[in-house]
Amino acid sequence: MDRYLVNFDINDIPKEQYDVVVIGSGIAGVYTALQMDSSIKVAVVTKETVEISNSVLAQGGIAVPLGRDDSPECHFRDTVYAGAGLCDEETVRILVNEAAENIEILCRYGVNFDRGEDQQLLLSREGAHSKNRIVHTGDSTGKEVCDTLIKILLKHDNVRIFERTFAIDIVTEAKKCIGLIAYEEDSKSFKLFLAGAVVCAAGGYGQLYNYTTNPQVTTGDGVALAYRAGCRVMNPEFVQFHPTVLYHPEDRSFLITEAVRGEGAILLNIRGERFMPAYHPMAELAPRDVVSRAIFQELQKTGSTYVYLDISHKDPEYVKNRFPTIYKTCLRYGIDITKDRIPVAPAAHYSMGGIKTDEWGRTGIEGFYACGEAACNGIHGANRLASNSLLEGLVFGRRIATELTGQILNRTLKEARIPDNLCHIRKSNEPVKNAGALKSRLRTLMTEKVGIIRNGENLQEALNQVLEMKAEIEGKAYTTVEHWELVNMLTLSELVIRAALMRRESRGAHYRSDYPQTDDVNFRKNTVL
Repeated sequence: MDRYLVNFDINDIPKEQYDVVVIGSGIAGVYTALQMDSSIKVAVVTKETVEISNSVLAQGGIAVPLGRDDSPECHFRDTVYAGAGLCDEETVRILVNEAAENIEILCRYGVNFDRGEDQQLLLSREGAHSKNRIVHTGDSTGKEVCDTLIKILLKHDNVRIFERTFAIDIVTEAKKCIGLIAYEEDSKSFKLFLAGAVVCAAGGYGQLYNYTTNPQVTTGDGVALAYRAGCRVMNPEFVQFHPTVLYHPEDRSFLITEAVRGEGAILLNIRGERFMPAYHPMAELAPRDVVSRAIFQELQKTGSTYVYLDISHKDPEYVKNRFPTIYKTCLRYGIDITKDRIPVAPAAHYSMGGIKTDEWGRTGIEGFYACGEAACNGIHGANRLASNSLLEGLVFGRRIATELTGQILNRTLKEARIPDNLCHIRKSNEPVKNAGALKSRLRTLMTEKVGIIRNGENLQEALNQVLEMKAEIEGKAYTTVEHWELVNMLTLSELVIRAALMRRESRGAHYRSDYPQTDDVNFRKNTVL
């Protein structure tokens, strides 16, 4: 594997100097930048425009233990239960204990969470939560939070946002990160962002699959560039499939939030039979991996390609007000959710694995940090508890900002120094051919062989094909965003498959039909590659 994807000479490439560079403009990246001291010079590099991220699409809300009958300890237990034995208890305690103060900060920023007549935050419930603890803004919480934070960030003179700028590789010298090589699509030019610290908040890798709730930008770029630089990747085999994604000829990626089931919606198979009570005591509110597999098995039993989600028994006005985005979107496709059943099927949704970090977002490379979906600090274990994702981005983004602010103000963070004569020259000038076709082939392969239910034979076949695709482009010149995305997707696919082959058991979001039991003796441990 090449260390860098593009040719460059450190003496010739245009440079800009910052204290901190943040990759990604989702909730983790934007909040990290906002929490920096105003004297710190920050660059936010985002692949598309700031409005496009997984965070913006998050409908359900943010988990926070605020109810009278709730507590951080109760939130901790629910998180650990969902994580199926692999949660890092220290980082989970940080998450639940620091949740309330970060929600308070969002409220001060002006995030318009739903409130009751007494002006207290309304709390709803989602799968595997034992209490009502999800703060929300209708069914578009991610958009409301991101819109609010971005609007504030744009007013900060110390922060500059670079849109349509593709983060290609971090530059390192002696295990120290000194900056980021990126490509500005509008100017069609490369740039070196020199910085004492780089924070990767680039999101996950849902685009490895044909059907995903993720936007097109989520091709695993942040995890892949970290891996090339020498970071460890932890638990990549745990890919969460959201159980209820709209199944319609015109849309296979629109998420029907878990909060719909939290408000009483039930799942019915194509015959109109409710099936979840037969699979789990919590029925529709079972952990996501359980619900997704149950739907998958019902599809196999009935020969259908979808099941139904039904909330038509609830008061129509309440449904319209609680889920305005879902109501309007489904209505556009001829589905009135106050009267009609919603056709749904599982789709790739969230990557529990990512760049291995500690409780302060540190990686194995000095000056390089990661948070949000790109990172893996053990919070989610084998299966993420609903609505802990946005919370993770807030809590650990703020912790990274706190650490870096202290280092910069105390002058203990080393300023990036331009190394002498660093360059990378690829031997071939022959460009990659058929990158689009290879990406499509890869997504189909991952969907068919490395999906909700796996087995060793399919995984080995998938690995062989991924290695063939890698060999097909090995040594070629990578000159476009599509090329870089393809390399990153192949890198992540190989990591997911190798980890899935190593884990000869079923746990959380990883289910192998040839090893259907959980094996705590041999596999109650993280996979680190």
